[in-house]
Amino acid sequence: MRPLAGRLIHRARGEASAEFLLMRGANVLFSTRMGNGSWVDGTGRHVLLLASLLAMGCAATPGAPEEGEAFGFLPSGTAIWAGGPWPAIQPSEDVDAVIDQLCPQIMKLPRATLQDYGQEYCGALYTVGDGRYYASHPSPLGSREPLGPQRRKACYPPRTVRDARGRATLIADFHSHPWAPSSMSPRDREARNQLWLIRIQFDTRCTIQKLVPHLDEDRPGELFVREGSRWRRIGLILQDDKASGRVTALSDE
Repeated sequence: MRPLAGRLIHRARGEASAEFLLMRGANVLFSTRMGNGSWVDGTGRHVLLLASLLAMGCAATPGAPEEGEAFGFLPSGTAIWAGGPWPAIQPSEDVDAVIDQLCPQIMKLPRATLQDYGQEYCGALYTVGDGRYYASHPSPLGSREPLGPQRRKACYPPRTVRDARGRATLIADFHSHPWAPSSMSPRDREARNQLWLIRIQFDTRCTIQKLVPHLDEDRPGELFVREGSRWRRIGLILQDDKASGRVTALSDE
């Protein structure tokens, strides 16, 4: 069993509970929460357990995300590929039907809802020429971000999807935020960060936003929010604002 280097952090969570996290760098290796009753009766045992994990080289969850069969780095080292299709998402001839399935499934993944200590996941929507849309496996691979209350996480959207059935044509990327409320950030909207026709983002409440950047068109980018089975347009990114991603809010449409 490989020894782990890490540190134990205690965070108060109000008067009634506390949280312990076992950290390696900016990665959460193990976390547990307990109430005041556990603090008096059993917290010592929890702390001893975590200390034992440090000494023995065991942890309940993995540390830094690693490449696997479902995703990995491209030779550049700063871009990734993702495998597909993701079995958790049913393909559809309606791309919105695929989008609506993403958030509930992503939120089941490790650390997807752990807020400042959480994990962002990125993936892609694509076709293989059969008239249906598919979702790639979600990937946690990305750049390292400082740990703390800044609410900034980063995963790399896939540049390509590997599907054994044929060549994948990507139409959109999607990513999660491990807290709520959390809308699409300025960095998410900047022109330099747009890869495909559509960008999808959602938070832990499954509030879904869609950006249609219209980068190569003489028309504003459009920002939408999902409401039931329809998209409501909530903002425009004017031609002169596409580089910065600045949104001009709209009244209710």
